[in-house]
Amino acid sequence: MGKNVLVTGGAGFIGSHLVDHLLNDGHTVSVIDNLSTGRMANLEHLKGNPRFKFIKADITDFEQIHPYFEGQAIVFHLAALADIVPSIVNPRGYYAVNVLGTMNVLEASRLAGVGRFVYTASGSCYGIPSKEHYPTSETAPISMQYPYALTKYLGECTALHWAGVYHLPVVSLRLFNVYGLRSRTSGTYGAVFGVFLGQKLNGKPFTVVGDGEQTRDFTYVSDVAEAFVAAGYSSVDQEIFNVGTGKPQSVNKLVSLLGGEKVHIPKRPGEPACTWADIRKIQSQLGWQPKVSFEEGVQKILKHIEYWREAPVWTPESIQDATKDWFKYLVN
Repeated sequence: MGKNVLVTGGAGFIGSHLVDHLLNDGHTVSVIDNLSTGRMANLEHLKGNPRFKFIKADITDFEQIHPYFEGQAIVFHLAALADIVPSIVNPRGYYAVNVLGTMNVLEASRLAGVGRFVYTASGSCYGIPSKEHYPTSETAPISMQYPYALTKYLGECTALHWAGVYHLPVVSLRLFNVYGLRSRTSGTYGAVFGVFLGQKLNGKPFTVVGDGEQTRDFTYVSDVAEAFVAAGYSSVDQEIFNVGTGKPQSVNKLVSLLGGEKVHIPKRPGEPACTWADIRKIQSQLGWQPKVSFEEGVQKILKHIEYWREAPVWTPESIQDATKDWFKYLVN
């Protein structure tokens, strides 16, 4: 039977796909989002749905958000600040949202007697794993390289602490390199897909970092939404799961699938040569499996490439300027 479910950050990239999935499953879904990075356009198709409610609110304001947690069976916490560069420039902002904001959401959930809490963690907490830790399991060493990774990990620690002390059932999902429709099209220099798609639409060469042989565990957004649902519907508690494909793909392969010329820009400190999720735990305990191959995912994006028409067009020169603090602080 349908339940009352709340999604923080539900107007965002991943959150909006999760909202669609939950509504399709028959639940009544409330979304809390301050629209700082989320977009109402991602939820436009839900207007008039009697089982959907949007609340414009900020998770850093406990008094503003806590009334909306009453009667919620599951809380999916996706609201966060993302990307490496702005976290280096604005660490206070990242702490406020990703750590203190997460604590507010947890405390509101605890006081309301929420039945389950699913936290959105990041595979960036593993930093630059050594070769013996590929594929990277949930027990691999933690080594955060920049404030975004640190604050997401501290949020995870806070969620698991609330689970242990206050008996709030918590599951944490460490996401690897999510891509797909509705990903962010504006703002600071960030994920490779947004950068490349803006360049392709404007006939510019793809700016490939280093030699392009670095690999990423690209995971399609619909698969990630299904991982959230599997965690939310499960009975597991105080567990951490990697969410990836277990099949890393090179940046050069992405360029080949998108089609176009490329230029190379300097390799950056703090970035791993490979992200590779060991997903055996989530497969065995939650029965989750990624379904969309990398080739299929890229083709889905190319069919809807006009969505990225508003994306910034990054050049080697503008990237150099945007990432100057990255090199300033992260070079050993």
